[in-house]
Amino acid sequence: MEVILKSDSTDLGRYGDVVNVKMGYARNYLIPRGFAVEAKPGNMKQFNAEKDAYLKKMEAKKAEAGKLSAEIEGLTLTFERKTGDEEKLFGSVTANDIEKEIKARGYKDIERRDILLAEPIKKLGEYDVPIRLHPDVSVTIKVEVTKG
Repeated sequence: MEVILKSDSTDLGRYGDVVNVKMGYARNYLIPRGFAVEAKPGNMKQFNAEKDAYLKKMEAKKAEAGKLSAEIEGLTLTFERKTGDEEKLFGSVTANDIEKEIKARGYKDIERRDILLAEPIKKLGEYDVPIRLHPDVSVTIKVEVTKG
């Protein structure tokens, strides 16, 4: 079944792409949640009418993400944790911890799902953590985990 994507998807494509997906995936997931519409001639006309407004809105969000990226480029977050043998932490530093610290510093627009931490940090040291502010804008911050 062919559908028109109404939002960017890391798996399927970008806004406006016409993609072929399985019928059940389209009818049970994409269409009910508003991620896509069926690729019919009427829907194509409506989509083309809405496309310019959506693209302007996305450009504004991208510009805002670029400003935020410039602000937090050199940000370093420090976490003090208790450690055991071989400098392993009791517990870990997770994306949730990083989100709380970023929000405490006044950056309310960054959410946990934007923090691309592959796995929780379980050792002392300094780590580079990427943050996706927009599909086209990412920034890397430093996270230091020290003995507390």
